[in-house]
Order: sequence, then structure tokens, then C-alpha cells
Amino acid sequence: MIIINVQQGTPEWHSARAKCFNASEAPAMMGVSPYMTRSELLRQKATGIVPDVDPATQRRFDDGHAAEAMARLLVEQNITGEDLYPIVATDDTGRLLASSDGATMLYDTGFEHKLWNEELAAQVRDGIVPESHRWQLDQQIAVFGFEKIIFVVSDGTTERFVWCAYRTTPERIARLMAGWEQFERDLAEYVPEPAAEAAPVGCAPEALPALRIEVTGMVTASNLEAFREHALAVFSGIKTDLQTDADFADAERTVKWCKEVEDRLDAAKQHALSQTATIDELFRTIDAIKEEARQKRLTLDRLVKSEKEARKLQIVTQAHQALVAHVQQLNARIAPASIPSSMYAPQMFGEAVKGLKSLDSMRDKVGTLLANAKVECNAVADRIDANRKTVEDMSLMPDFAVVCTKSTEDFAALLAMRVNARREAEEKRLAAERERIRAEEEAKAQRTAREAQAEMDRQAAAARAAEQAKLDAERAELRRQQEFIEAEQRRQRDAATVQAAKPAEKPEIVVAAVSEESDEKITLGQINARLAPVKIDAAGLAQIGFHPVGKERAAVLYRESDVSRICAALVRHLSAVSGQMREAA
Repeated sequence: MIIINVQQGTPEWHSARAKCFNASEAPAMMGVSPYMTRSELLRQKATGIVPDVDPATQRRFDDGHAAEAMARLLVEQNITGEDLYPIVATDDTGRLLASSDGATMLYDTGFEHKLWNEELAAQVRDGIVPESHRWQLDQQIAVFGFEKIIFVVSDGTTERFVWCAYRTTPERIARLMAGWEQFERDLAEYVPEPAAEAAPVGCAPEALPALRIEVTGMVTASNLEAFREHALAVFSGIKTDLQTDADFADAERTVKWCKEVEDRLDAAKQHALSQTATIDELFRTIDAIKEEARQKRLTLDRLVKSEKEARKLQIVTQAHQALVAHVQQLNARIAPASIPSSMYAPQMFGEAVKGLKSLDSMRDKVGTLLANAKVECNAVADRIDANRKTVEDMSLMPDFAVVCTKSTEDFAALLAMRVNARREAEEKRLAAERERIRAEEEAKAQRTAREAQAEMDRQAAAARAAEQAKLDAERAELRRQQEFIEAEQRRQRDAATVQAAKPAEKPEIVVAAVSEESDEKITLGQINARLAPVKIDAAGLAQIGFHPVGKERAAVLYRESDVSRICAALVRHLSAVSGQMREAA
């Protein structure tokens, strides 16, 4: 806020207002002022020409200032409880100006006074500030930062004193700013037209001379020829190219004038008929003049209606074309989205001029509607642009063209709902995928376990078969050795039997052979040759209790007499092993 140290009503105050957009002008800018149209405000801002204040208006201003001073005291005493100070300031840019009739020291409350008016007072008494005054208060709040404004209608007395508190909304402030921005653009493109001092009233052609006819059975005196020539000259000079409100007013007045000419000719004809029964030439002349007047009247009447409709259509069409061009520029900025077509339908301008008579009133109404429509389209385009920037993944908004015009809060809520829905769907998909993978892994594990078990069973079976084969081989080997031992035992028995069958004369030799151990030596290789195909090494013989008795070079030597005991020990060992294998089987 930039405070301007001027007093309201002074030349310095008027000078400051001339450079800014003023709060008191906001209703006119928005097209809701009962005192000034938007077109008139554009003209004043473009030309700097302000109508002079007449004495009656000045007296009303003076009365308003006097009532304002007294009302301020009543507000301080009965409402705010603190002093109010008139203030003039602009916003930080110096572009918008506001003059407050009073403000508190902290600028939390403002005061605006209007001179007593019964209709306005009735609305304020019901707690309503009319739209024609609200935009002024909105701009004061925008400039000063008031939380509220005490809006008073009074004549300075307690008898005629009504008030209500007014608070604005961020949406109205934004709408006000957008309105001034559009007004500024229109002002830059404005080409002022001469302002009419008063509405045209129209004028008819000059009066025709009085038609004088005297008859006494015949026409005795008449200026009919001169009247006809003059009338036809006047008719031919009537303007039928209608462009301005003045042209239409002239044409409408001329239509009435032509009807008066027809009526006067009828009266003259009737007067002549009262003097003579038939005067053919007189009647033909009068009828011709009358018909000319009638035709001209009908032509002008049709022209007035058709041309006024044409001008009305032109005003409406030009406004719609201007709005369409503006929307096309916005659509290029927010593509692929677009402004809803309902916001620039041509019917809106046709409805605006319904019931209006003058072209100026039509232009003003349509111009105000066009400016407001541009502001609304700008706001929608900004909203669409802002909404689009919040969407990182447009696949979430396949219907963006339909929902893009929602308020930022509603759009954000819709976007959040769709983001959550997609996240939940993705979580469900991932959960299902994890479950599928888990099931596949579980099935794979079970299949692997079955295959592993089958492989283990196969290996176990193969191991059992190998063990069984080994056991069978060992049993076969054991049987073979057993058979060898049994054969060796049979051989020894047979040898003993043979020895026992020898002659008795040599019993001492047998006893000596049996009782005494031989000192002869035998090598390990010779032992294995006797045991073949069984083979045993020195370590194996040591385990069954037989140790070498010497070495001859590399050969290990054992007693010859131990061979039978070695065989017996092997038999015992093999028998024990065989028994163990039978138990294991």
C-alpha cells in the first residue's frame, strides 16, 4: 500500500485519481453502475474529459460530505469504539486507487458512507450491500487490507442511520483484478467516438404549404400543381441510408410526418367532396400525392425496422467474433484443452440487447458483456493451465478436456482420488504378481523337492543295489575262500589219512613231524601263491597275529609251520564276517 497525502475532493485528489483506476469506478468497469456505463468510463479514461459538475450535483456532494462527517462520529461511538481516519492510497503498483471515508489505526476496519436513499437504506437494513456498491468496497479491501468495512447509509442523524458489515472473498478480489486487466487492454485499443449530448429526437421534413381548394361545381381555385411539385421534391430528399441513432430517429419522425400528410390529404379530399360530387383531376392528383406519401412512409417504416435489426445484428456479430478470436488465442495457449463453447455462444449477446431501443445502449451493453466474458474466459484458461500443471501423468486424466474447468480444489481432489485408485490397483496387481510368483516358486520348490526325493530314492536304490551286489560278490568270494579252505582242510585230512596209513615201523617220524615245528622259512609271496586266488599282505597277517621272522633281501619271511595256522585264522575271520553279513541281511 502506498499512502497518498491528499484530501478527498481537492484538485490534488482529482489529479491522483486521473492517473489510476479508482475504487468508485469499479462498479462502472464491471458494468453494474447505475450512474455510468462501461463505455462512458472507457471514453473518460481515454480522453480525460470529465463532465462538469452542475450546481445541483455539487450541492448533493456537499450534503454527502457533511453527513459523512457526522456519521463517522456515530460509527466511532457506537460501532468501532475507536477513531476513524479518512485515507487515500494506491496498491503497491500504484495502479489501483481507493479513498476510504475512515479507517482504524491498524487498518482492520474501514468505513464507507452513502447519502440517505430509501431504496438503498432498505437493502442495507436487511444486511445487503447492493452489487452496484460492492465492487467499490472490494477494491478498498484490496488496497487497504481491511478485514471488513462498515457500510453506512445516513443523512448524519441517528434517525436516518443504517449500517451493515461487508466482507469480501478471494474469488471476488481475483475477479476485480481480472476486470481491471481486461479494461486496461480495452483502453489501449479504444478509439473514442464523438459523444452525443442528448439522445436524438428526430426531425421531419419541412412542412408542406396548406392545400387550398375551392369548388362551385367545378374547381375555381387551387394550388394543387405547386403543392404536388413541392411535396414530391420533399419526398425525394428524405434520407433512407440509416447508420446512426440520429438517422433512425429522423426516419421514425418522418414516418409519423408522412402519416400526417396522408391524413391532411384525406381531409382536403373530404372537404372538396363536400363542395362537388366529382372532380376527377382533383381526386387523381390528391390520390397520387397521398400514394407517394404512403409509399414513402411504408418504405421508411420498413427501413427503420430492417436497418435497426441489421445494426443490432452487426453489433452482436462483431462482439461474438471478437470473443471467438479471444477464445482462439486462449485455446492456442492451453491446447489440447479448450474453453467450453457455452462460454462464448452467440446467443449470449442476442439476449443482452433484448428490449433495448437505441444503438448506443446496445453497444454499451454488448461491450460490457464482451469485457466480462473475456475476463471469465481468461480465468477459465488460467484455471485449466494451472490444473494441467498439477498432472504429471496425463494417463490419469483421459477426460481432461471434460474436467479441466473444475476449480483447483475440486480438480486436486479428483486427481488425488485417481492417484490413490491407481496406487491401490498397482498394489493389488503387485500383490497378485507376488502371490503368483510365490505360488510358482512354491510349486517349483515342491517339484524340485519331489525330483530331489526321487533322485535320492533312485540313488538310495542304486546304492542298495550296489551294496547288494557288493555283498553278493563278497559272499561269493567268501564261499570261494570257504571252499578253498575246506578243500585245503580236506587235503590236509587226506594227507593226515595218508600219513596215518604209512607203515608202523616209522612212528617216530610221524610224531616228530606232528609235534615239532619246522624251522623252514617261507616268503609272503609263496604264502599268497598257496592261498591264490586269495591274497594277503604283511599288515593283514599282523592283524590276525602272524609276524615276519626275517627278511631275505626284499622278501618277508614267515615260518613254514605257520601256514596251516594262517589258513585256520583266515577261516575263522571269514566265518565271522559271513555271520555278520547274514545278520545284516
